[in-house]
Amino acid sequence: MSRADALAHALESTRPLLARYLAGFDETNRTRQATNLPNHLVWTLGHLALTMLRTADRVRGFDAPQPLAPSDWITGDGAKGDVMRFDTESVGFKSRPKDTPLNYPSLARAVEIYEGAFDRLVKTVRSASDAALSRETKWGGTSIPVADLIPRMIFHNGTHTGQIVDLRRALSMPPVLG
Repeated sequence: MSRADALAHALESTRPLLARYLAGFDETNRTRQATNLPNHLVWTLGHLALTMLRTADRVRGFDAPQPLAPSDWITGDGAKGDVMRFDTESVGFKSRPKDTPLNYPSLARAVEIYEGAFDRLVKTVRSASDAALSRETKWGGTSIPVADLIPRMIFHNGTHTGQIVDLRRALSMPPVLG
């Protein structure tokens, strides 16, 4: 198995871990926040999708953010998301989620955008050359090999999945496991 295949496989094996915690969320609670918890569900899906797309850009050799699909994303000062698209500024690094359902995609659409970003990252990693994976890129104030971004994405997705678990408890939703 090549390094690219191993990294893609590791990433892909995490896909069902977040998905199981979507049970019980719907249009009425997709942007509900809980006291002392940082994020709501739809913000989390958008944030993870955006981060995975930016990681795919790095794997493809671009250090600067590349244009995003306008069918999924709105970008720009004062832009607001809607029932079909995320606003990049509302789910980006250091953004603050708001319980404003009209400014976020529906739950089904948010899941679709998240799944599309996940698929794109897996496909991009799987097709990456060793040179692309070895290339140094700046990320989070440091310079690292592109290949090191994949375990970071796995950890990042897992961290936010844990936040969804905490959110479920705070919203008195039934447990998913056990």
